Amino acid sequence: MDKAAMVSIDISRGSELLDILDRAKVKISVALWVFLAEYEDWRLVVSSRQFDSPDPRDAYSLLHETLAAAGLTHHKIPVLLILPTSDPFIKELRRLFGKTQCVDGMRLGGQMIGGRFVQDAYVYRIV
Repeated sequence: MDKAAMVSIDISRGSELLDILDRAKVKISVALWVFLAEYEDWRLVVSSRQFDSPDPRDAYSLLHETLAAAGLTHHKIPVLLILPTSDPFIKELRRLFGKTQCVDGMRLGGQMIGGRFVQDAYVYRIV
């Protein structure tokens, strides 16, 4: 299947979402748009220690409550994938790029990272 193209509106929505989370003091350690083979679509992947919970619903509740409080309407929220900081994908991204001076706008793709095949990615943050 051909992958859908990443467009500037998606990049802008991701930036807006991160700005809201930053203002709400949700410390996002990893944020990137990624086209994963397992979904055959783009997902905005975010990870934060504040999202680490035995029940993933807690993380999604915190995220959606924070976005709703900022007035971000449901139709403006992109397709999200919250991964715990212990996820092999997140750990490998942090190991590979966590000390890189600037990753904002970096593109990744065509490689396995933490057991996931990344076809394409647009990175906002990896710390």
